[in-house]
Amino acid sequence: MKREVLPGPGVDETADRGVLRFLTCGSVDDGKSTLIGRLLFDTKTLLSDTLATLEKTSAKRGLSAVDLSLLTDGLVAEREQGITIDVAYRYFATARRKFIIADAPGHEQYTRNMVTAASTADVAVLLVDARKGVLAQTKRHATLATLLGIRQLIVAVNKMDLVDYARERFETIRSDFQAWLAGHADVAVEVHYIPISALEGDNVVDRGPRLDWYDGPTLVELLEDAPNEQLNTETPARLPVQWVCRPAQSDFRGYAGRLEAGTLAVGDEVLVLPGGRRAHLTRIAIGETELRFAVAGQSVMVVLDHEMDVSRGDTIVRADQAVPEQRQQLTATLCWLSTTPLSTSRTYVLQHTTRSVKTRLTAVDARLDIHSLAWTPDGNAVTLNDIVRVQLKTQQPLVADSYRANRDTGSFILIDEASNDTVAAGLID
Repeated sequence: MKREVLPGPGVDETADRGVLRFLTCGSVDDGKSTLIGRLLFDTKTLLSDTLATLEKTSAKRGLSAVDLSLLTDGLVAEREQGITIDVAYRYFATARRKFIIADAPGHEQYTRNMVTAASTADVAVLLVDARKGVLAQTKRHATLATLLGIRQLIVAVNKMDLVDYARERFETIRSDFQAWLAGHADVAVEVHYIPISALEGDNVVDRGPRLDWYDGPTLVELLEDAPNEQLNTETPARLPVQWVCRPAQSDFRGYAGRLEAGTLAVGDEVLVLPGGRRAHLTRIAIGETELRFAVAGQSVMVVLDHEMDVSRGDTIVRADQAVPEQRQQLTATLCWLSTTPLSTSRTYVLQHTTRSVKTRLTAVDARLDIHSLAWTPDGNAVTLNDIVRVQLKTQQPLVADSYRANRDTGSFILIDEASNDTVAAGLID
């Protein structure tokens, strides 16, 4: 059957470009929380009572202007110390796009929080203090963002107001970062450079006359035009089955799930994995709305042309596209999230898309030295915030892509059987 070519989203450049998830990261005190506060303030996202509370809190501290960083530093400890500890999520919108921001902590001991924030982001905004330049934590966060699949990096040289908006200082920092990138081929990312002042608002949402020597886009304009990597309709279709809908006293059978990648259309021949059973799609629906086709990011119900044994944890793919591997031996990169060390003698539950299987870690191959950013053999215990390359063996086969090919079907979490705590996040090679 000839498949109809269907238009994908984002063809009209003037249209709403959907939701973009981005991460702010960088070293301590580079101004991440203030930048987010400026974005919310200048896009008129703040409610009047929120603004009044900020003004009152800032006045109590003896400040002459509103402290915008208070918008994201929600924990008492964060406000007392003036640092970010937890990942804070905030939302705003422009005429062209909606945004979800994750503000990641700058401290090294909160590496796991930064990893959590980066795992769902399309873009990373890496802040650099114009006075301090490129620091070790700047490089660390750039490396981690790339490791977690972020392909676009915006290096925002912040606090330009504290260096008299000097173009020479901006160019020096850009040159330093480019030189570091040239020596780290594994950090493969598209980079944009922009001078900003989050405190004063220059080049964040609006342009400022003090940076008139910069003729590139503002930060918001860069974000409005950034591609959404996680809703890629060009990659092979992946529909993990979350729920089998079979009402009582009815012969209807539908399979519900979120289409993680690609497109599906009525009439497509599909495979149900594991097993490789074939069928054709006869219906696609969202609620009671019938669709001709579905695109990545939509949660849909699909119906097949004949009855099959399909369960939660199975994956529906298109038969005319590359099929993911079914494997029980995995090589993966882990970020350890638990204070309890990793144990190769224990069994963990591996949660991959909608499927849970028991697994054992058979070997720890290498550890990422968070200071040198080199992978080295290391016989020490794997503990909180460590990033390691490991070998795993699962009790049943997984239908998995590599993380580089598909962030959703190439990632997993490990769960402690006894405590039910999430102990690690994993990226499949």
